[in-house]
Amino acid sequence: MTPELTALTLAALLQVVQFVLMAVPANMELGPRKTASPRDRSRMGGSIEDLLSDKTARLLRAMNNHFEGLILFTIACVVVTLADQSTPVTAACAWAYLIARIFYVPAYYFGLAPWRSLIWMVGFGATTLMLIAALI
Repeated sequence: MTPELTALTLAALLQVVQFVLMAVPANMELGPRKTASPRDRSRMGGSIEDLLSDKTARLLRAMNNHFEGLILFTIACVVVTLADQSTPVTAACAWAYLIARIFYVPAYYFGLAPWRSLIWMVGFGATTLMLIAALI
């Protein structure tokens, strides 16, 4: 397995961890009656995010943000691997993405501004560099 695919696999497992980190407190805060429901705003009295504590809502947003970033990172890893363009640069970018995403979760949870955004930019930049490197 290429280093990029290894980082991608670990990033997917990070997504699982983020889901658990968000789901456990969300279920404790809202109770099974709301979390097992169809989650219609009219039934719940608002969106799930509005009903969660600030920190649990941040975990939800961090998880959703990783879903978005993971799509582009997956494309970058697959393109680099299928094009046989894996290099030390693309491997370093893949690891930079993963490390940035790991640091992003506590930065978001604790509301560390502007660090959260800077950490996000490291991951996004690393993904972008991987895509560019695959074309060169």
